[in-house]
Amino acid sequence: MKSKIILLFSVLFTLSFGTSFAQGCEGDAPANASASGVPSTSSTTFFGYFQPEYDSNFTDDETSTFKFKRARFGVRGRVNRTFSYYAMVETSDFISSDGNVYLMDAFITYDKYEWAKVSVGSFKQPFGLEVNTACHSLTTIDRATVSDQLVSPQRDYGLMLLGGTSQTKFRYALALMNGRGLGVVDNNTKKDIVGRASYKVLDFLSIGGSFRYGYPNNNETDRTTYGAEVAINYNKFNVTGEYIYDEGDYNRAAGGGCGATPLELGEKRAGAYVMASYDINKQWQPVFKYEYFDQDLDIKKIGYQEMMTLGVNYFFNDNTRLQVNYQNKIETATTVNNDALLMQLQVKF
Repeated sequence: MKSKIILLFSVLFTLSFGTSFAQGCEGDAPANASASGVPSTSSTTFFGYFQPEYDSNFTDDETSTFKFKRARFGVRGRVNRTFSYYAMVETSDFISSDGNVYLMDAFITYDKYEWAKVSVGSFKQPFGLEVNTACHSLTTIDRATVSDQLVSPQRDYGLMLLGGTSQTKFRYALALMNGRGLGVVDNNTKKDIVGRASYKVLDFLSIGGSFRYGYPNNNETDRTTYGAEVAINYNKFNVTGEYIYDEGDYNRAAGGGCGATPLELGEKRAGAYVMASYDINKQWQPVFKYEYFDQDLDIKKIGYQEMMTLGVNYFFNDNTRLQVNYQNKIETATTVNNDALLMQLQVKF
C-alpha cells in the first residue's frame, strides 16, 4: 500500500494544473470586478448545464441505458459590493435518492475582502481536489471511487471562512458543517470541522491538503479524514492526483457522490488516483486515469479494487463537449465482469 502511494506521488511531483475552490458547481465567478476582486455593482446570472449519457455495462447480464448524469439550473449574483448569492437545483432523477428535483447549493457569501470571505448555507465540503472541481469541468465522466465514497456527504449545511482565488498562489477554506448531508437536520450537537488549503509552488505546480474531523451519527463516535493533492499543468500536459485516508464512524445514509452507490466501509479505508491528459488542440483531449480504493485496510484483498479509465474528450466549442470513457475494473479477490463504456454529451450555458 505505501509503495503505491509513494509511486503515485513521485510521478506527480515530477510534472499539474490550477486548483478550484468551488462552493457550488461553477468554480470561481468570472472576473467582472475592481482591482480588489470585488464587483462594484449588483448583478444576476442564470446558468446551467445538461449531461445526457449512454452507459453500457459489460456484466454477466449485460445492461445499457440512456440517462441524465446531471441536469442543473442555477442563479448567482450580487446584492451589492458586500454580499453575493448562489443557488442551484438538480433535476436529474438518476442522482436524487427519491427521483425528485432538489435544492443542491444555496448560500450567501460576505465577500468584501478577498482573504476573509464568509459563506453560509448549503454547499460542497471544502475537501479534496476532485470534489471541488466544478462538475462540468471534470476530465473524466465519473469522479474517482475514493472521492465519491470517502468525501461523503459531498454537500452539507454549514458556515465557511475562505480566502484567495484562482489568481492567487495561496487559497484556503475552513468550514463548520452538520456532517449529515442535504435534506436532513443534524441529529447531534457536535459539528464537523472541514478544511482545505493549496499553494502554487510554481506556475505549473500546485500542492494542497484537506482534513475533516466530526461526529457523523452521534456525540460519541468520531471520524477523521486526511487528503493530499497535486496538480500540474505544463504546456499542454495535465496531471492531477490525490490520496485520501479515512477512519472511524461514517453516515451510511449519506450515500455516495452524484448518485454513486455507497459501499460498506471498514474502520480504516483509503484510496488514490492519478490522472493525465494532453491537449492535442482546442478540440481533442485524450485522458488516462488509474485509481485504487480499499474499503477496509484491516482485511487483506477483500474490498480492494482498482480501475483504469481510458478516454477522450472532444470540444465542439467552449460550451459543448463529448466525453467517451472505457472503465476497466480490476478486483484482486474475485474476478467480476463489470467493465463499462460511458458516453456523455454536455452543453452548458
